[in-house]
Amino acid sequence: MKQTLTGLIEAGEPLIQQAIDAQRRYHAAQDSGRPAQEVERLRLEAESLYQAVTEYQLRSLGGPARTLH
Repeated sequence: MKQTLTGLIEAGEPLIQQAIDAQRRYHAAQDSGRPAQEVERLRLEAESLYQAVTEYQLRSLGGPARTLH
């Protein structure tokens, strides 16, 4: 059964929200002068979640998924 674009977007909304929240935590840590190690960890978390959003969207639309070597 073929899914609609709206359905795909709605299905991915929780993941998108997680990525947005992670980005906010990262920027808040930067702005508040948190230790560099914590800021870097939050940056990597946000980056990873945005990559997961991209992968989800690509797969959902029938595109190629990125493979890690």
